[in-house]
Amino acid sequence: MIKEFKEFAMRGNVVDLAIGVIIGTAFGKIITSLVNDILMPPIGLLLGNVDFSNLFINLSGGKYATLAQAHEAGSVTINIGVFLNAIIDFLIVALVIFLLIRQLNKLEKKDEKPAEVTTKTCPYCLTEIPVKATRCPACTSDLK
Repeated sequence: MIKEFKEFAMRGNVVDLAIGVIIGTAFGKIITSLVNDILMPPIGLLLGNVDFSNLFINLSGGKYATLAQAHEAGSVTINIGVFLNAIIDFLIVALVIFLLIRQLNKLEKKDEKPAEVTTKTCPYCLTEIPVKATRCPACTSDLK
């Protein structure tokens, strides 16, 4: 059983998947930083100094200036800003993956060779015959 598991784990697909997950996780962290640290502050500034990371609805009553203060006090909150950041993260990752897959598909199409023609049509009886045929098997016409 251990031998079978080792064979399964060392297959190319499993290793490729593991590498993809590791790279995807690192890429996700980069995108999260991009959204939280670069994109959202200017957007918040344009919308009147809104800090999206501190945009929340307190369900427990009471007033808190930041989400961290609300959590320290044990308040129940709906974290709208964190959710918006997560949506923007997802949209950016989805867009990048879409563009990457699109480019890969274009590269694959360029590498494909057109199918080789193996048949032709007899000009007399319109039967499909091999390209190298010199006489039609259906009407016995001479094809030169």
